[in-house]
Amino acid sequence: MKIAVIGSTHAGTAAVTNMANLYPEADITVYERNDNVSFLSCGLALYVGGVVNDAKGLFYSSPEQLQKLGVTMKMQHDVKEIDPVRKTIAAINLITGEQIYDHYDKLVITTGSWPVTPPIEGIDLENILLAKNYHQANTIIERSQHAQKVTVVGAGYIGVELVEAFEKAGKEVTLIDGADRILNKYLDEEFTNIVEEEFKTRNITLCMNETVKRFEGNEGHVNKVITNEGAYETDLVIMCVGFRPNTDLLKGKIDMLANGAIKVDEFMQTSDPSIYAAGDCCAVKYNPTGGHTYIPLATNAVRMGTLVARNLMEPTMKHVGTQGTSGLHIYGLNMASTGLTETSAKLTGIHVKSVTIEDTHRPAFMPTSENVKLKVAIDPQTRCILGAQVISKADVTQSINTMSVCIQTGMTIDELAYTDFFFQPHFNQPWNFLNKAGLEAQSNEPVPIPQPLG
Repeated sequence: MKIAVIGSTHAGTAAVTNMANLYPEADITVYERNDNVSFLSCGLALYVGGVVNDAKGLFYSSPEQLQKLGVTMKMQHDVKEIDPVRKTIAAINLITGEQIYDHYDKLVITTGSWPVTPPIEGIDLENILLAKNYHQANTIIERSQHAQKVTVVGAGYIGVELVEAFEKAGKEVTLIDGADRILNKYLDEEFTNIVEEEFKTRNITLCMNETVKRFEGNEGHVNKVITNEGAYETDLVIMCVGFRPNTDLLKGKIDMLANGAIKVDEFMQTSDPSIYAAGDCCAVKYNPTGGHTYIPLATNAVRMGTLVARNLMEPTMKHVGTQGTSGLHIYGLNMASTGLTETSAKLTGIHVKSVTIEDTHRPAFMPTSENVKLKVAIDPQTRCILGAQVISKADVTQSINTMSVCIQTGMTIDELAYTDFFFQPHFNQPWNFLNKAGLEAQSNEPVPIPQPLG
C-alpha cells in the first residue's frame, strides 16, 4: 500500500503519525513545502509577544521524528499537479528545482489554509506582513523591533492577540476591521464590549466599520494606511483578515464548497474514494445546524487527521462533528464560546432564544471572587442547547467544553438545570452557573399544570 500525504501541519502530522503506527508495512511519503512540520500557529502571538521565548516549544513533531517512524519526508517539495485518474503526483524540489513524479494507492490531502490577501493597492509594500507560519512569525518579530506604530488589519483571534502583544511591547497600535466590533464571529456584543473597553483604556486605536482602501509608502516601505474613514500613519502592518482553504490543486477534481473547502463524509473520505482530506482545507460537520461549514481550528484538524488514519483502509470510526469550540485570553480576561451566538444564528437564518446569567464564580463568604457572564443560546421549539459564551477574570473557560458536550449530545436547557456538578467554595457555588442558566430558562416558561388521571 502506497500512501501519499500532501501537507504536514496539524492534520497531516496527526494522520502520518497514526498511519505509521497502524500500517507499519505501508509506504508513506509526505510532501511539505516548508522546512518544518506541526507549527502551532495559535501560539504565534505568544511567540511574538515574548511569552514563549523558545519557538521550539511551538512544534510538537519534526521531520526527523516522522522519519524515525519509517515515513519518507519530502521537505521543501511543492506539489504542482495531482491526477486522480492515474493516481499520480508531480512535484518540484524547491531547493534544487528537480521535478519529482510519484504515484499513490491512497492520497491524504492536509494542505491546510492560507491567509487571505485582498487585492488592495500598495499591499506589496515592505513591512506589510502575514501571520500564519513559523517563518512569518520570525519576520514579524524582526520587523517590529524597528517599528513604533503598528497596524493590525483584522479583529479575529490572531488579530486581537497580536494587538495585545504589540501594546505590551510599548507600540502604538491601531486595529482595523470592516465589522462593527471585534471578535464578532465568536462572541456577541455584550461580551466584545468588555474586551473593547480594555483596549481603549490602553490607548489602542479601534477603527471598526472601516475598510482598507490602499496602502501608501516611502521608498518602498509602508508608512500609511488609508481607509474609507481616514488615514493612519504606520511603520508595520500585519494582515489578519481570515483564511481560505489551500485546495487549488484539486479544484474540479473532487467536491468542494463554494469557498474551496473540501467536502468529506463522516469517515474523512472525499468524493473520490482514493482521496481523503482533513484539517483547514476541509469543511466539517457543524452540529448546531447539522450542515457543513468551514471552521479552521487546530482542534478540528488533529481530530480529523487522526480519523483519516483510522478510516483509511476501511470505514471504522465516524467523525462526530464539531461545535467550533474556542477560547481566548486577553488582558486578564478569559473568554470562550461554542456553537451558535445570536449574531451567527441571525447570519445563518436560525432563530434562537438566549439566556444570560451574571454571577460570581465563588460564594460571597469567600475572600475574593470574580464576576462571570454566561450566555446560552437554545432552540425555542426543542429547547436543545445550540451555543454558549462565557467571560470572566476567573478562568471558568472549561465550562464551555462542558457546553460543547451538551450541544453534541443534544441536551436541553432544562436538563442542564439539574445536571450534577460538584461544589467546592474555592471553585464554584452550590448552584453552578451552568445550572443557573437552565433554571433561569425555566423561570421564563409557564409551569405545566398536571392533568388528573382517569
